[in-house]
Amino acid sequence: MWFSKAPEMPSPAQALPGRDQPGFDIPKRHHVNGNPITPPWPAGIRTAVFGLGCFWGEEKTFWQTPGVYSTAVGYAGGYTPNPTYREVCTGKTGHAEVVLVAYDPEKVSYDGLLRVFWEAHDPTQHMRQGNDVGTQYRSIILVSNEAERRAAEASRVAFQERLSAAGYGQIATEIVDAGAFYYAEDYHQQYLAKNPGGYCPNHSTGAKLPDDFAVTPLQYVD
Repeated sequence: MWFSKAPEMPSPAQALPGRDQPGFDIPKRHHVNGNPITPPWPAGIRTAVFGLGCFWGEEKTFWQTPGVYSTAVGYAGGYTPNPTYREVCTGKTGHAEVVLVAYDPEKVSYDGLLRVFWEAHDPTQHMRQGNDVGTQYRSIILVSNEAERRAAEASRVAFQERLSAAGYGQIATEIVDAGAFYYAEDYHQQYLAKNPGGYCPNHSTGAKLPDDFAVTPLQYVD
């Protein structure tokens, strides 16, 4: 029996060089709700970034979440500046496919977004989600401040308890400081709205965060 080599993160020295500017035009408006997908954001809108497998289906999950103002897909967590989709798929940029979520913290808390994140995929899978195998499909939360880190780490502990009770293994999700977010090409943005019959696997485990889980209240202060 033949076994393919497990995906491995490249080192910065091994990463593709990229480019100073995006190699394609970035759309300005959300295909579904018409809101901007790039800053500047309206007053009070915050952003969060999550990677949980193929970004097509996961973006739809977030744009359908009450309190979410806008979404966009892109690449983050790696080394190559302004990568293309083809480059990310080589595994030589270090980036994950991610969803940028712009949300109204008066309507949905960061904890609420974490709930969507954990319950929408299988975080015990390493460098993959189902048949989607590669570093770009890894589970990752990119935090921009200590409040987000505390909430992400607390939610990981709480969700691990639920997964363990259901017979799953250890969570492989990375929780890392946010770096640059690079927008994906136009055809990836809101892909499932443009292609209703498009690829959209469901890798959720069925486990749920406790109903009373809360670390960051609505409108938390940085």
